[in-house]
Amino acid sequence: MEFSLSALPLPVRILPAKRMTDDEFLAFCGANDLLNIERQSTGEIVVMTPAGGESNRREIFVASELLYWAEEDGRGISYGSTAGFILPDGATLSPDAAWVRRELWEALTPEQREKFLPFCPAFVVEVISPSDSVREAQDKMKQWIANGAELGWLFDPYRKTLAIYRAARPDDPEVLLEPDSIEAEDPVAGFRLTLRRMWA
Repeated sequence: MEFSLSALPLPVRILPAKRMTDDEFLAFCGANDLLNIERQSTGEIVVMTPAGGESNRREIFVASELLYWAEEDGRGISYGSTAGFILPDGATLSPDAAWVRRELWEALTPEQREKFLPFCPAFVVEVISPSDSVREAQDKMKQWIANGAELGWLFDPYRKTLAIYRAARPDDPEVLLEPDSIEAEDPVAGFRLTLRRMWA
């Protein structure tokens, strides 16, 4: 069965009459692989505008720096913006960058590794783009933390802020104004990011 959303103006919110299974949702995303699609805990499908050039550049910068560091560090695996994670609350979300402990990845079967990952990352990064709602981005960060993320960074390049979300204080993020760099803490202690490129 083909699912095509190419003719619809974005973003689009769809509430199916029957909740899609994980495999059905994976097939739906595969049939619309040029779009950014997430599933909320209610079963609502959210189809978002693909990232523009500047937004994508920022996302790739963070994801690539995290990748290089994770490869050297060895404790975990990093992911970019096209990886989907099935959260305990039933949502399937995709962060702009993420890190998971290596033992979680190694516990998956080869079949599971080809699908959306059935756990929440320990560390997530989101970068706000022009089409994003700031409030929805903040709510998404809280959702990550509520589902098991220990640390999250929310970059707003337009207000030049970095909000740091921690599991111990999910509703009270630390907000930094145009920091030159950021040094991560557990679970990704040792990861450091120079941020001049983010604010340019």
